[in-house]
Amino acid sequence: MRLETLLPLGKVDPGLRTPETPLDIWSVAENAELLENLGYGGLAVEETKDDPFTVLALAAERTERLRLTTAVAIAFPRSPTIMAMNAWTLQKLSRGRFTLGLGTQVRGHIQRRYGMTWSAPGPWMREYVEAVRAVWNCWQNGTPLDFAGEHYNLSLMVPLFDAGPIENPDIPIHLASVNTGMCAVAGEVADGIRPHPVCTPSYIREVMLPAVRRGAQRSGRSLDSFRVCMKPLVASARTEEELLPKVRDARARIAFYASTPGYAVAFEHLGLGDLAGEAKLLSKEQRWEELPALIDDSVLHRFAVIGTYDEIGQRLLERFSDVVTDVEFSIGVRGPEDMETLAGLAKTIQDADDTAARASIAGEPAVLGSEARL
Repeated sequence: MRLETLLPLGKVDPGLRTPETPLDIWSVAENAELLENLGYGGLAVEETKDDPFTVLALAAERTERLRLTTAVAIAFPRSPTIMAMNAWTLQKLSRGRFTLGLGTQVRGHIQRRYGMTWSAPGPWMREYVEAVRAVWNCWQNGTPLDFAGEHYNLSLMVPLFDAGPIENPDIPIHLASVNTGMCAVAGEVADGIRPHPVCTPSYIREVMLPAVRRGAQRSGRSLDSFRVCMKPLVASARTEEELLPKVRDARARIAFYASTPGYAVAFEHLGLGDLAGEAKLLSKEQRWEELPALIDDSVLHRFAVIGTYDEIGQRLLERFSDVVTDVEFSIGVRGPEDMETLAGLAKTIQDADDTAARASIAGEPAVLGSEARL
């Protein structure tokens, strides 16, 4: 299994609350170098408060082996040609270590934050990925740019703006996914999916991966190198006492996700549709502090992986190793002891075999020792 992390180290999605520690852009290069020295496989950067391509450029300059991924960059506000250039530049700078993770964002953000017209995201994303790859093909192989679709018509590439060939032109594209439509698009045109934290192992196995396979079958693509890159909900600390506030925050995050209509299918899969409906009503009335009380222990443990530092590595593997090829996790590093702990966790997770996950992606029978999980 491959391991990656967001920055700052130990960051978890805040859900209803402001994150305790924001990203310090001045420390990105230093932290990326630290991750590489600790044996980490990858660094992922999300597009929230800072430009992910700029942040990854800082990391690329100070590392040699660390994989660098946007997790995720929002596709639709950028033209495919702009996105192609951002990725092409980072692939050159990192000498072939870049993965382009793309997301769609929901209707409200597209219309009211980006000022754009909304359209069905699945067909739009399929066309977007195809358009990005058409630009790359033009630059790498000199193929005339001639892409025509519902959203984009690209036919002009003069020498001044032709980025030209690079040493490592095959840039993987991963799509943020929850619903089956986007999973099918990923199987059809992309190289991996990035399930949302609400996507439990059974949801990935029984809902998402069959859709990925349908998409791959439509386009005649192999899934031999397809990746499932999970950002799990994790509550972890050095001691049981320090773990308590982390668990409280996990309840708040789950409640926030339950209130979001776009994630309802993941709750319905577990028979929690009524809970999601109640959470949605509370959110509409802006009764935010009442939301966490909806998440009892049984729901909490379905969505969150909880444990102290000496437990959490194995618990992540127990939960996800039969459906996930890449997992995102880290702890805060405040001194040598934390560095040693994180290095050990990285080794534990990355030493795990991904045979079961590869079988799940391919739709093959469960391998010996693999069992269905929540």
